Amino acid sequence: MAFKIQFRSASLALVCAAMLAQTNVTSAVTVEVARKCQAFTSKAFPPREVGNPAAGSAKGSGLDQQNYFKRCVANRGRVDGASPKEGK
Repeated sequence: MAFKIQFRSASLALVCAAMLAQTNVTSAVTVEVARKCQAFTSKAFPPREVGNPAAGSAKGSGLDQQNYFKRCVANRGRVDGASPKEGK
């Protein structure tokens, strides 16, 4: 009986170790890239009222801003392919 418990414990530990070994490692966004993308996002989506962030953006929605920022980060700080929607 004790052998079964030890075997199950060892099997569980082996499965957990195998799962941990397979995790995807993603690189963190550097502070430099995040600041650069934040500046580009602020420039692309100016505030409706200067000094009042609650007033919203003059162009696009909050979701548009998030998508723009994410594309900028994915491009490592380059905004070539990340342009805001026009006409909003």
